[in-house]
Amino acid sequence: MTKNTDLHSILKTYFGYDTFRPLQEKIITDVLNGKDTLVIMPTGGGKSICYQLPALALSGITIVISPLIALMKDQVDGLNTNGINAAFINSSQTEAEQHAIYDRVKNNDIKLLYAAPESLSYLESIFTNTEIALIAIDEAHCISSWGHDFRPAYQQLGFLKNRFPNVPVIALTATADKATRDDIVNQLNIPNATQYVASFDRSNLSLNVKPGVDRMQQIVRFLENHTNESGIIYCLSRKSTEAVATKLLKEGFNAIAYHAGLGHEERSTIQDQFINDDIQIICATIAFGMGIDKSNIRWVIHYNLPKNMEGYYQEIGRAGRDGLASDTLLFHSYADVVQLRQFAEKTSNSEVQLAKLERMKQYSDALTCRRKILLSYFGEYLEEDCGNCDVCKNPPQFFDGTIIAQKALSCIARLKEQEPIGTVIDVIRGAQNNTVLEKGYNHIKTYGIAPEISWNNWQQYIIQLINMGYLEIAFHEKNTLKLTTLAKAVLFNNEKVPLTKPTDVKIEAPKKTVEKATPTNNLFERLRQLRLEIAKEEDVPAYHIFTDATLKEMEAERPMSDEEFMQISGVGKRKLQEYGYQFIKEIIAFTKEKKVKKERKKNTYNETLKWYQEGLSPEEIAEKRRLNLATIYSHIAKLYEEDKPVDIYQFISKSQVEAIEKAQESLDNPSQLKPYFDYFEGSVDYFTIRLGLSVLKKNK
Repeated sequence: MTKNTDLHSILKTYFGYDTFRPLQEKIITDVLNGKDTLVIMPTGGGKSICYQLPALALSGITIVISPLIALMKDQVDGLNTNGINAAFINSSQTEAEQHAIYDRVKNNDIKLLYAAPESLSYLESIFTNTEIALIAIDEAHCISSWGHDFRPAYQQLGFLKNRFPNVPVIALTATADKATRDDIVNQLNIPNATQYVASFDRSNLSLNVKPGVDRMQQIVRFLENHTNESGIIYCLSRKSTEAVATKLLKEGFNAIAYHAGLGHEERSTIQDQFINDDIQIICATIAFGMGIDKSNIRWVIHYNLPKNMEGYYQEIGRAGRDGLASDTLLFHSYADVVQLRQFAEKTSNSEVQLAKLERMKQYSDALTCRRKILLSYFGEYLEEDCGNCDVCKNPPQFFDGTIIAQKALSCIARLKEQEPIGTVIDVIRGAQNNTVLEKGYNHIKTYGIAPEISWNNWQQYIIQLINMGYLEIAFHEKNTLKLTTLAKAVLFNNEKVPLTKPTDVKIEAPKKTVEKATPTNNLFERLRQLRLEIAKEEDVPAYHIFTDATLKEMEAERPMSDEEFMQISGVGKRKLQEYGYQFIKEIIAFTKEKKVKKERKKNTYNETLKWYQEGLSPEEIAEKRRLNLATIYSHIAKLYEEDKPVDIYQFISKSQVEAIEKAQESLDNPSQLKPYFDYFEGSVDYFTIRLGLSVLKKNK
């Protein structure tokens, strides 16, 4: 196994990060020690590094099983951009292209080779003649019929462990309940694999749910608040994707439909255009997104209720993968539930699918913190309400709804429990449509008993009564409403029924912007434009050059030297060499044009000092300020040099300062950080060196 210090060096050099995310280092250490592992880590949580970094540390080649060509291509592009030799092999390639890859493998020129499970026959010569260091199974939930994207070809993968018993296997997926996890390890023949389940809490995602009323009008207003941002609208049917995309185009939005009915070439073109920011909005069925590693998707809308919590979680997880704030919006309706039940009843494991749909419905109808409900589904529990969902931001207002409940229950009783929700509401409101008149419902006692309550509000009240157990839907009897035993207490004993006021569908006006961000007046936009130009030249997605989060940190810190640029999270050695000069040049040019003074730096230092004085650790300050940890340490060093009240020896020992002083005496270029890093062979972090130099500078 490689040294622990080497892992951090590889992480920074190739991936540009100074520290590992939770669980990553433990998982990587297990893999390097030859242990089989199962990793359940949410989208954007850093799964890929768990096998990509070991691939660099191990001799031999790492085989990665991945379900989609688009996903493989995206991962390989990203690795190559980071200076890591990777390739994929599949049936779409010519024989000459495949032989070129075989030759690269023979010459040890490839560290990671991607293939779909259906393409494993193409790897036979590699399996026979090459040292296999690691086998990674990505999107591992596809192996299980309990999973939400079951793919039969994955079930053959158990032979890999039999053929390579001494090669560690790492299986990874974003979502899997316990039944799916057990199925994965058993089918892959790794029953003793260490299972790592990361936190499912994506706190940067806001969770919002609204009734499916005037959906298009709500979506248009939503998008007017998200101009120039990428997003996905998920729909249940192909027809809906096309209808929504057409309406958005008429409203002036850059949108397109994506579904399985399109040709392969057309789907690939749409994906590429979305990845490269040529298309802003994709209106898609759930088939879209698994192959997308796009980090700057800022929002996800569900036009219809999803069929289960796993799919919903994975789909909203495609937003905000760079860690920046992103929005999710789910529309739901009674009609969605009916349609999804029909789909579920036709499946081979209908009982399981119906139970999962019921949990999804409970989430959408929730009157308590949605994140608590979502996380509890995956076995994780929040002590406090999240504060970043619609329920937390606008808690429901309860009132005595006993009379409303009695009117609804009485009407259902007089209809002899033979009608669905729509007809019940029509009778209560005194509608004069064919169904009501032909069946003579206009003559029953509860006809027109409450026309003052709107149709949509009545629907929400009745759904609340269903959720509270006073009513149930007989799906097998054309979705008719039935009274439960609990209803008798309301009808005959005047039991109190608390209801909540129906959600008002507010069509918000767009937020007012003080000044439109353009490439000339906003550094982030200028850096984004530069990134786009480079991406077009290199024919790779823009986010493979740098993520939005990295650009945001450049905007905040404004690095103007190689050393400062390397301190930015997401900047590795190769990216410094390839792109550092252009980005630093842009930052310097912007700074000169705007005559940005050092006050700004003082402000950011003082902000760090304020949190330090309140007792926060550097890690907590970095999280609070959404800055790289190394940046916070550079602030502490600067504050110490300026005689601010900072106890530097909280963060560095006197023996480390002495070691840095000794190194300083022997180095040719003691003003740069990298010579020190090389001198200590990576055993001393950059920020420790920075702190030590500050102490030495002040003591002179």
